[in-house]
Amino acid sequence: MMPGKKKYTCLIIDDEPLAIKVIQEHLENFRDQFECVGTYTKPIEAIPLLNQGGIDLLFLDINMPSISGIEFLKAIPNQPYVIFTTAYREYAVDAFDLNALDYLVKPISTGRFLKAINKFLSLEPTQQSKPKDIIHVKAGKKNYNIPTENILYIEGVDNYIKIKTTTNNLICYESLSSMERELPTGMFMRIHRSFIININQIDHYTSSYIQLGDRQFTIGRNYKEQVLKHLETQ
Repeated sequence: MMPGKKKYTCLIIDDEPLAIKVIQEHLENFRDQFECVGTYTKPIEAIPLLNQGGIDLLFLDINMPSISGIEFLKAIPNQPYVIFTTAYREYAVDAFDLNALDYLVKPISTGRFLKAINKFLSLEPTQQSKPKDIIHVKAGKKNYNIPTENILYIEGVDNYIKIKTTTNNLICYESLSSMERELPTGMFMRIHRSFIININQIDHYTSSYIQLGDRQFTIGRNYKEQVLKHLETQ
């Protein structure tokens, strides 16, 4: 790991506390590179943290009583990289159809866990080792290179997004979640299911809204705790 580089953040969701403990023990071998920021036995309770963004890797069980890992992943808009963990091999096809990074069958051996982690690390350097200064988007028939510092906010509307920059208003036919994965997390934050804002462009904020220029953005109920916690540490 490069000096000064932040740790990758990961989340564990499994209805069995013992299974969570096993993954945590495996992660101890990579404690200089990964920080587990949350563990949940009830998937629904993890939604506010996932909605906030900034999770690099999710370990997700498949066979859970309230909702399957497959169904859960389909339902969340802000999807990090996912490694499925399960005692059942027959879900592998469904998992990889959702672009899962890997599929670990319990009991998970150290060697197999290492292989999954290395797969993640092999993908990440170009995406997380340094902030992205420019993102590439297509609006209409034109392609744009947008300096990230010029983006004020991004709004999700149905099956497209509106990108508001200091010089342009662009409409792109992609999801807000896919755009979120393209943005540097230290500069941008999702504050509502429909809005991502540039933190550096905030004029002021309260416990219920954020002001950017002449526009006021309501902080979503499911995002409020994490958003305010993050802003208060800036």
